[in-house]
Amino acid sequence: MEQEIISKKREIIELCLKNGILISSESLKKIEDGRQISRIFEILKTKKQGEYGESDIEKCFENITNEKEEKHAAETKPEAAGANPKEKITIVYSNKDEPKKREPQDFVDYFNARYRAIEKILKQRQELRNLVSINKLLNKKQKEEISIIGIVNSKQSTKNGNIMLVLEDLTGIKKVIVNKNKPALFREASDIVLDEVIGVVGVNVESVIFANNILWPDVPTNRELKKSDEEKYAIFLSDLHVGSSKFLPEDFDRFLKWINGELGNEQQRAISKNVEYIFIAGDLVDGCGIYPEQDKELITKDVYQQYRDCAKLLEQIPKHIPLIICPGNHDALRISEPQPQLSKDYAKPLHDMNNVVMVSNPSMVNIGSTGNFSGFDVMMYHGYSFDYYVAQVDSLRNQGGYDRVDLIMKFLMKRRHLAPTHSSTLYVPDNKKDPLVIERIPDFFLSGHIHKSATANYRNTTLICGSCWQAKTAFQEKVGHNPEPSRVPIVNLKTRDVKILKFGQ
Repeated sequence: MEQEIISKKREIIELCLKNGILISSESLKKIEDGRQISRIFEILKTKKQGEYGESDIEKCFENITNEKEEKHAAETKPEAAGANPKEKITIVYSNKDEPKKREPQDFVDYFNARYRAIEKILKQRQELRNLVSINKLLNKKQKEEISIIGIVNSKQSTKNGNIMLVLEDLTGIKKVIVNKNKPALFREASDIVLDEVIGVVGVNVESVIFANNILWPDVPTNRELKKSDEEKYAIFLSDLHVGSSKFLPEDFDRFLKWINGELGNEQQRAISKNVEYIFIAGDLVDGCGIYPEQDKELITKDVYQQYRDCAKLLEQIPKHIPLIICPGNHDALRISEPQPQLSKDYAKPLHDMNNVVMVSNPSMVNIGSTGNFSGFDVMMYHGYSFDYYVAQVDSLRNQGGYDRVDLIMKFLMKRRHLAPTHSSTLYVPDNKKDPLVIERIPDFFLSGHIHKSATANYRNTTLICGSCWQAKTAFQEKVGHNPEPSRVPIVNLKTRDVKILKFGQ
């Protein structure tokens, strides 16, 4: 290749001498590849003899440089032909399923891994400075103020109306009494659920600790509210339920027209042009056999066809917008969490789309990162465990239950776990880590499942529950769900303001 370039340089010199053009040694040094040589011949041969000037070669190099810059700009522009919208997304974590036989020991290792992960978070709390392991307390008789970290083994009321917890760490178990005469502490302790990991500060008296303070891993209060330099938007969808007779095609069609700039006033169309990301938090299809007599409410009973129909809808979204998709409990895969990404066996039409990024449930992705900005971490969790906490936690149920999904999300963020209680969701035990622990605090926490859109801020994490595109079913009527379909939460990444767009009648 080097010999070929030297030969071509000689041809250029001969062509320049023949036509009376001065060419400097500096210009010759700039000729580095075959493309430059081709462009020089192209420029020189377009002119007749006597029309060449001394600066023609320099202009040639200037033209080549400009062409390179224009080509680079075109290639890096998101909507350019051939650009890959997936490159705007970085997957922080997405569970990759490793099929293997599970043993009873895997469950033990799973809870030990959870304990260690949350213990590490709790140890950062200054209030737990006198921390000791439980086995060191078992033979102590004298009163002493101590701190322990433990997983909640059991919880019950005493005959005096106090709360008695049994906490367990890797060394032993210990009873903790929360006295009703400390109303604020007692009220907080009433929300404690089994299997969560907490810290307790109190006085050790023989076999019991009398609690003075209870600490959760929680989210630090001093977190930065990150904002982007550019006015771009992210949309958060959930629960399409394609295939259901209750699916709302006209509402979804209005959304598609808006995202394509064909609907809305001038301001609304300007926003649609700046949508940079779309997240979908599970239940893309209604599935089959999910609940009793579901077939009576299906317009499409073939799950393969449901995914084909879903893909036809999502293909109408502009191709430069990446679609980040996690599964839900209605999708065609196992219900146990973490759920792997949607299967290619069923959802191949979605996998074939160039702008679809498949992730597990739960998962976390990073968006909007640049050389000067770390971007936003978005945690996606469909929300299957929410039903349990609405039913079991009095404070959540009394404050609105399903109508206040933001309180459920805050409840789980405080515990830094998406399903702390053993029976709150089905799960696959990992003997190395608990994938449902919220180790990395997200900037956005997206969920669905409830079919009711809600937004809130919790210590500078934006909580968003997607709406749905399905009218109320008979099953939802039985379990007390009151859906608010066809609503779309949209976030301005520059201001972090959240609005709810309504596409229903």
